[in-house]
Amino acid sequence: MVQKLLHQHPKCYTLQSVVVELGAAQPGKPPATLGRAIHAQVLEWLSLGNPEVAEAVHTAQMPPLSLSGLLGNRRRRGTQPGDKFSIRISLLNGNLLEPLLTGIQAAEHQPVVLGKFPFKIRNYFAFPGTHRLAGSTDYSSLAQSPPLSDLQLNFLSPTSFKQKQDIQPFPLPELVFGSLQRRWNSFAPEDLKFPSFEWQGLVSAYDLKTQALRLEGGAEIGTQG
Repeated sequence: MVQKLLHQHPKCYTLQSVVVELGAAQPGKPPATLGRAIHAQVLEWLSLGNPEVAEAVHTAQMPPLSLSGLLGNRRRRGTQPGDKFSIRISLLNGNLLEPLLTGIQAAEHQPVVLGKFPFKIRNYFAFPGTHRLAGSTDYSSLAQSPPLSDLQLNFLSPTSFKQKQDIQPFPLPELVFGSLQRRWNSFAPEDLKFPSFEWQGLVSAYDLKTQALRLEGGAEIGTQG
């Protein structure tokens, strides 16, 4: 359903990153992991802009978006009112941009509660040049990028990968790029989709540490670095 609903406009093959800047509304300590709360908040914004699109995204097996955690420096002694944080929302289908911005605008003066901690929307950025994490491109432009033999990846938040029935914290090349390939093939134009192949990349160096995350379903290990 999500593919049919969101592919009704040529913008479906653009990619967009939106940054929502938040300010803490009270002193305290926001929860360390807010992934589910951020996901629910983004769905709420989409619902305000277009309930049908929000429902399609919510029920999609492969959601056409990717979300950061809560970005910003946390004080050791607790967050103070006005402390600045942000969320980066990466859209893998450009048709999500209009309902998302409409929803953010509609809720601009309402509190944003993440994990029972209140924030206020300070600003939002959706266009290249307005914020270092905001921008746009399209699948054709990405496909024309020159190939590289060496890549350096920086995992800004604890990350893990599903390996068969287990969770793998180490970023093995086949897990990292296999996941990206599946997402690409789900949303890119038909003529730009990749065939199945085996990854042959090697890890040449790393500086990683594991962190235990407390999730609703229990603890999970993620890698950062």
